[in-house]
Amino acid sequence: MKEFRPLEVKVRDNNVEQAIRVLKKMLQKDGLFKRLKEKRSYEKPSDRKRRKRRENARRFNKKGRK
Repeated sequence: MKEFRPLEVKVRDNNVEQAIRVLKKMLQKDGLFKRLKEKRSYEKPSDRKRRKRRENARRFNKKGRK
């Protein structure tokens, strides 16, 4: 399991919009939005395996193109 590490964003010159953009980018990189989307509804184990296989194939193909 992943170790918990707190995310921290500093607001500089009262520029909250910039800080929010940085925070969203950090959350996306951490995979939070993807996990929330997956947990939104129940996923059958067979569907989960199928999705994982597709993701791995996509990652493998992307790696082969480089």
